[in-house]
Amino acid sequence: MVRVFDLECNLPSEANESMTTHQDRGIGPVTPNRTKPLPGYGLANYGTIFPSRRPETEDHPADAPTLDELVRRLNAAGVEKAVLADPRTSNAVIVQAVQAYPDNFIGLAYVSPYDGMRASRELERIVREDGLRGLMVSALTDVLPASDRRYYPLYAKCVELGIPARIYASMNYANDRAYDLGHPHHLDQVAVDFPELTIIAGLSGWPWVSDTVALTRRHPNLYCDTAAHRPKYFGVKGSGWEQFLQFGNTLLQDKVMVGLSWALLGDSFENLIGEYMALPLKERVKEKWLFENAARVFGVDQA
Repeated sequence: MVRVFDLECNLPSEANESMTTHQDRGIGPVTPNRTKPLPGYGLANYGTIFPSRRPETEDHPADAPTLDELVRRLNAAGVEKAVLADPRTSNAVIVQAVQAYPDNFIGLAYVSPYDGMRASRELERIVREDGLRGLMVSALTDVLPASDRRYYPLYAKCVELGIPARIYASMNYANDRAYDLGHPHHLDQVAVDFPELTIIAGLSGWPWVSDTVALTRRHPNLYCDTAAHRPKYFGVKGSGWEQFLQFGNTLLQDKVMVGLSWALLGDSFENLIGEYMALPLKERVKEKWLFENAARVFGVDQA
């Protein structure tokens, strides 16, 4: 069985305690005088794009396994490690899952860049006391590009703690904010200013994949993952992934990690892994993409 290290594994709704943020009612401050959000506008537009984000109906019931069942599915599919990283889920819930299944999960912490040095101190506490092993940065949630100065204390703390920062790098579908908040060019400035910081470009910058390829080649400590995208389309002509597949099979084969995104894509681990195995990659490269690169970045024993 192939070994897999999943960079994006969402917790099931049974374990998930969604946070209420200022984004729930659109961009801007929360006040009792805000009007009711428009249906399908802002973050709710993700339900238009992704069927898995739509409300559960009798004809389309949600797949909501328990945490125990999720771990059973991971083990059955050969997913040895899965990263929990979702700014909609409280750090406390992620910590609970990691502590319940330390051999299966690695947790990343979300802290708000708007909280300044308090966020930096909280990140250190979560890592040192609760055992989470990285920072997640979401331009989509924060409505800030990754190069915004408000993130800089957090990046500095990551370097100090020796942990990676997984940074949202992709077009977003929340149609109440700029579509290019997650453009990968923002990672260039971060990598220039923090050459010791290990950066993971989450979602690999689609549709600006060529930028991600170039920047990953340019910066030694910049990696990328494939979360939120169906691997079966990577090899399809015109999909926009051609350069990613070419360089990921050659010069950047040590820089790519996979994110299965089972909850978003609404498919089984086995099917998604099978799509990676069917890609026109060298067999040795598949082993690196699926397990070895992520294991090295997160310091996991590969024996």
